[in-house]
Amino acid sequence: MKIKFEQDPRWVEPEVIIRSNDPKLAAKLKAQLDATEATLAVYQGAKESYLPLSAIIFIETEDRQLQVHTKDDLYLSKERLYTLAARLPGIFLQVSKSTIINLLAVSALNRSLSNCLVSFGGTHKQIYASRRYYKQLTERLDEMRGL
Repeated sequence: MKIKFEQDPRWVEPEVIIRSNDPKLAAKLKAQLDATEATLAVYQGAKESYLPLSAIIFIETEDRQLQVHTKDDLYLSKERLYTLAARLPGIFLQVSKSTIINLLAVSALNRSLSNCLVSFGGTHKQIYASRRYYKQLTERLDEMRGL
């Protein structure tokens, strides 16, 4: 892969051009760039923060609250899971009725007969992906890793 950087003071906003004969590569790079710039409004008590999407490892609904997990922290969001799932870039995937994961944060899958345990790099946090979503999960992980 060839990367070229040009700096010009006349440009007001950065521009990224991806030239490739592989549309999957272009889509993957675009999703990663979108995720690094975008943020999500989250809360810890009365404190509102704007969390970069790249810092999120998974999002789940528990006790009617939307919990946003990073490697070290837990935040709450006022959004609904289904509306957030529709807005998130392609590096996120719904893996159960109540959970969305960041595919770039996945470090391991441990499959059993009834479900699949998803582990994330650099943290002890784990979640279960349902059998219904397993095939799509493995396909997307293979796609993200260039297989």
